[in-house]
Amino acid sequence: MTASAILALALIAAPLSIPGVDQKPRARECGITIGILEPGPLNAITDVAGVLVGHTTLVQGDSVRTGVTVILPHDGNHFQEKVPAAIVVGNGFGKLIGATQVQELGVIETPIALTNTLAVWTVADALARTVLALPGNESVRSVNPVVGETNDGFLNDIRGRHVREEHLRDAIGSASRGAVAEGSVGAGTGTVCFGWKGGIGSSSRRAAAHDSAYTVGVLVQTNFGGLLDINGVPVGRVLNESMRSPRSGPGGDGSCMIVVATDAPLSPHSLGRLARRALLALGRTGSVMSHGSGDYVIAFTSAKSVRVRPGMPEPGGTDVPASQLEGLFRAVVESTEEAVLNSLFAATTVKGTAGHTAREIPVEEVKAIMKRYGRLTD
Repeated sequence: MTASAILALALIAAPLSIPGVDQKPRARECGITIGILEPGPLNAITDVAGVLVGHTTLVQGDSVRTGVTVILPHDGNHFQEKVPAAIVVGNGFGKLIGATQVQELGVIETPIALTNTLAVWTVADALARTVLALPGNESVRSVNPVVGETNDGFLNDIRGRHVREEHLRDAIGSASRGAVAEGSVGAGTGTVCFGWKGGIGSSSRRAAAHDSAYTVGVLVQTNFGGLLDINGVPVGRVLNESMRSPRSGPGGDGSCMIVVATDAPLSPHSLGRLARRALLALGRTGSVMSHGSGDYVIAFTSAKSVRVRPGMPEPGGTDVPASQLEGLFRAVVESTEEAVLNSLFAATTVKGTAGHTAREIPVEEVKAIMKRYGRLTD
């Protein structure tokens, strides 16, 4: 039986339908090119070998706008094949369950889940139950679920605690290696970014390191404030000055979850160095990681050669020399920056609880601004 079949057997509920790949044009398709490195075929975190992404989107009545997004480092039993990992905190106003064990041991032993602030405990419990139920884990007495969040309470009835165990299972059941649904989906259903509708975004880059070619992929859950810059153009300031495009949503506080994947066989130490560079991209887009912002980076490698299996007490394998990491550093900065933009470009206007509305960013106006500054490619 394949590993993916084993995982499927552990899932009780059938996956919910989620938005497919037919979505609004992404930043690159609109003529906005970030950086100099080439993206992978999908320009998404799923370009990294083995990585899967799934969403459950909850839209109920006029007040429930939330969901769950999961990132699977591979399709097997994550407890029996742990992946080297690191977690970096940009600003710690948030809840990232499982962080201390990852920092201490340098591995992740479950899928990674993202959701809303008041659902992290429900999702963590569901994730632990799912992993414990997997064949081969019958004698497991401890599991460290990794669950991050952002606060979607502006659009979502967050106090209603609407996320349930089955929603986590549905997200895992829908996970695939294909194109990643972006914008107002999954854990990004109710989020706001730079005063516009935020959400899920993803991007990837190919880079050379130690005479080999590797892929770095990023997925973000954007829910933070600031003043939007795109390739150095003050788009946020110009939009705010336009009577046709006033800002919507809350101000500077908020959060951003960043998940970084690579197929480079990196140690937890090098993954930590890679993760820190992702925070540079937030600054490039206009964030200052405000007081009330929870900004976290989770980085892992999907490389089979460095997975930790039973009998291996610590992450093993061969690390890429520190002097050869610069290409990967650039890749993670470019991927994170473009992923943030994709979360904005793909998002649709959402009206939620208490009549609050977060409007989609006016893409055509953004393109006109970029063209005016000479930063729009044909």
